[in-house]
Amino acid sequence: MNVVETYDVIIVGAGHAGCEAALASARLGKETIMFTVSVDSIAMMPCNPNIGGTSKGHLVREIDALGGEMGKNIDKTFIQSKMLNKSKGPAVHSLRAQADKQDYTREMRRTIENTDHLTVRQGEISELIVEDGVIKGAKTVSGATYYAKSVVLATGVYLKAKCIHGDVCQYTGPNGLMAANHLTDSLIQNGIKMRRFKTGTPARVDKRTVDFSKMEEQMGDERIVPFSFSTDPESIQKEQVSCWLTYTNEETHKIIKDNIDRSPLFSGMIEGTGPRYCPSIEDKVVKFADKNRHQVFIEPEGLYTNEMYLGGMSSSLPEDVQYAMYHTVPGLENAKIVRNAYAIEYDCIEYGQLLPDLQFKTIKGLFSAGQFNGSSGYEEAAAQGIIAGINAARFIDEKESLVLDRSQGYIGVLIDDLVTKESHEPYRMMTSRAEYRLLLRQDNADLRLSKIGYEVGLVSKERYDYVCQKEVLIEQEVKRLEEYRVGANKKVQAVLESLNSTPLKTATSLAELVRRPELSYDLIEELDDERPELSDDVREQVNINIKYSGYIERQKKQVSNFKKLEGKKIPEDFDYSKVLSLRKEAVQKLSFYKPINIGQASRISGVSPADISVLLIYMEQNK
Repeated sequence: MNVVETYDVIIVGAGHAGCEAALASARLGKETIMFTVSVDSIAMMPCNPNIGGTSKGHLVREIDALGGEMGKNIDKTFIQSKMLNKSKGPAVHSLRAQADKQDYTREMRRTIENTDHLTVRQGEISELIVEDGVIKGAKTVSGATYYAKSVVLATGVYLKAKCIHGDVCQYTGPNGLMAANHLTDSLIQNGIKMRRFKTGTPARVDKRTVDFSKMEEQMGDERIVPFSFSTDPESIQKEQVSCWLTYTNEETHKIIKDNIDRSPLFSGMIEGTGPRYCPSIEDKVVKFADKNRHQVFIEPEGLYTNEMYLGGMSSSLPEDVQYAMYHTVPGLENAKIVRNAYAIEYDCIEYGQLLPDLQFKTIKGLFSAGQFNGSSGYEEAAAQGIIAGINAARFIDEKESLVLDRSQGYIGVLIDDLVTKESHEPYRMMTSRAEYRLLLRQDNADLRLSKIGYEVGLVSKERYDYVCQKEVLIEQEVKRLEEYRVGANKKVQAVLESLNSTPLKTATSLAELVRRPELSYDLIEELDDERPELSDDVREQVNINIKYSGYIERQKKQVSNFKKLEGKKIPEDFDYSKVLSLRKEAVQKLSFYKPINIGQASRISGVSPADISVLLIYMEQNK
């Protein structure tokens, strides 16, 4: 007899999306089983050995504020940490950490295996069980049946995966792991539309064969800032390893151009669309023909290995061309390849099939997250994973889904883009996509989202109380600084002169001094006789809130207008064909996407401002 088991939630895949989804649903008390093609690949990092980066660091902080695991895990396993864009404003500051890849996987696996209500199962899901448009469970290739009340698909790049370099094509997942070749057919049979995307990874080389003297050393920050708001900063101050920067050159580009016909990207061997913002080196050379060099970051894969990752040089060129082009790069003249660069092609879903809670429109209780949704990156996957896991649990309890909007977080922007935009390439998060980025900073993610995490059930009362207290302390200190005045006396003038700041002509508030570009809250400490003892994170918020108060208030007004449109709900069964003045294209797009409110409707391509006005008038007349 075949095995038959019953769970509350099934998670298909154990990458970064699957891990966050499984932990969320299990921590919310749902009996959860997570399937993976290999238990050794839990939270594996098949490409770059880092977490965070521009805009991605925001996502990790938000995952943490909601009660997720990624931030905590990288804090335990990083080998170098750096706050990016520090020369710019706080809206674009982003934390990035090099991970010890093996340690990262090991730590996440330890957490998952010791989480109550969570079972890990090695096995390939081959079929969904769907009855009358409702998910009922899934079957494995061995014939075992697992019934569940909700299912999360987080298959990553494994569906019918194909790894390619030159004319070599291997039907495997990343790092030679087994591909999942059966589930796609079941998805198509259940009416889910699929497509092919591709991503790639550079070669790994032996550290002993790299000449670092020809490269620029890239150090970590002197003072390490943790990703998780619950990590004690003092506990992670440690010695860090270096990364290195070098560049391609005209010789590198000539070798690539001379062999471009051998690239499967240009020969037609690769059918899938690749990520625009993370192109292969051959893509860069063709698309940016005017540039005579490109950056190459040499990054350690971990403390346990001599493998070095060649960031910026992913490729699917043949092996002999890879050797030739890498050897033209300063410092890599004698480099020995440990693993070839390759492209990986995989199945994922077509756009427009998901609701804002990441549930399929046509199958109730079926959720999806990560690269399966057409995104790219570990952080984007994990962000979708925690939302899908929360909503899979809430679906069972018949609770309203958690949907973050664009004014609440980068996670809201990410998911809103995925469900309303016609994306024809792997989606990557960027700060420029967030309209309210001055409010959605990585430093205030806990203040924005911890209450939501607490209400959902993933953030502890202790953590929530701390955030509430922090909020009060910030408000009190900002108010005090606005009211505390200093005169143009000798002491004040001397301090300002020492800080290269213009002397005062009349008395002013400390807040006005903080707003000066050359000054900050900490720099004027000498002028503040009533300054309270505050933690680093509170002082940081006080400084930012005062210094950017005008811009922050302006964005808050923009958010207020945005919320008005988001608050105008559209019934699920709304018939757009009855709105006579709507253009035909708008009717088609709105009927296809089924937006939940006017704000979302306004962001659908093909729906004009005039269409929205018509829709608003119709809804007002037919209340």
